[in-house]
Amino acid sequence: MSPSKESLMSLYRMMVCIRLCEESLVEHILSGEIQTPCHLYSGQEAIAAGLCAALSRSDYIFGNHRSHGHFLAKGGSLKAMVAEIFCRETGCSRGRGGSMHLIDPEVGMMGSAPIVSGTIALAVGAALASSIRQDSRMAVTFFGDGALGEGVLYECMNFAALKRLPIIFACENNFYATHMPIRECRVDQPITKLAESFGIEVCTVDGNDVVQVHEASLKAVDTCRKGRGPVFMEFVTYRFRGHVGPDDNVQGLHTDIRPADEVLVWLGKDPIRRMECYLRENGLADDNEIEEIRREVEDEVRAAKAFAKGSPAPAREELARYVFR
Repeated sequence: MSPSKESLMSLYRMMVCIRLCEESLVEHILSGEIQTPCHLYSGQEAIAAGLCAALSRSDYIFGNHRSHGHFLAKGGSLKAMVAEIFCRETGCSRGRGGSMHLIDPEVGMMGSAPIVSGTIALAVGAALASSIRQDSRMAVTFFGDGALGEGVLYECMNFAALKRLPIIFACENNFYATHMPIRECRVDQPITKLAESFGIEVCTVDGNDVVQVHEASLKAVDTCRKGRGPVFMEFVTYRFRGHVGPDDNVQGLHTDIRPADEVLVWLGKDPIRRMECYLRENGLADDNEIEEIRREVEDEVRAAKAFAKGSPAPAREELARYVFR
């Protein structure tokens, strides 16, 4: 069945929300007003938007160091996330975690962490709990191609396959592990072969096409809910900014280690621009509707930043309040 206009516009709006939020942080990172390291998600929005739209509110997701998009797409509060990035008491982690420690259990965002592959085992544990309880929930673990160098991923895939757990291993393959090109740290073979060796269902998806991401995700979710999981999904994509912060094209200078011509090729595959073309070509939205969404989201982002800046920082005497020892 073809997706409805409502669902397609919702996917588009979410991608715009993620992008405008991310790009609005750049000036504050450069000025030093934001001091927590920020791994921007610009360019990869279609993955979070498309996959999370296929989940229910009660399903679990677990993120990584680049999880602003995951948090928002799962339904996390824009104001709470921006406040956390500004390290304010009103943030989703009370200002103690910063950009890489985002959480909102009420919408199923169970946390993100900067350790490469650090939340994969947690997602498997959540899927195991759901399987034991038979509550129809499922889990998704988001990780980059760099996690393929960590042993815990293989242990988790083996266990998940053995127990037929309802979990999606969502690999956002942007071709770089920090600053190391994937071609320099992996034998040239499809990533999905690694999961196939455990008997896991796999698929490779154009991670810059939100419609394709959503359709593939719906199939993967259905597989998991029917007890035929897990599923390994490779999303082929590219980050528009540097590994951490806006460390590229600052003041007109290309400071990123990635080849400038390579970056330009991927900028031409912008998932938001592609979706706008799709909406126009299929008569689903005109320029006025698209511009209206952008204006509305811009207002929401401005309000979120105003909320964050107007919120207090954690009191010095309470910095260890939520530390368990």
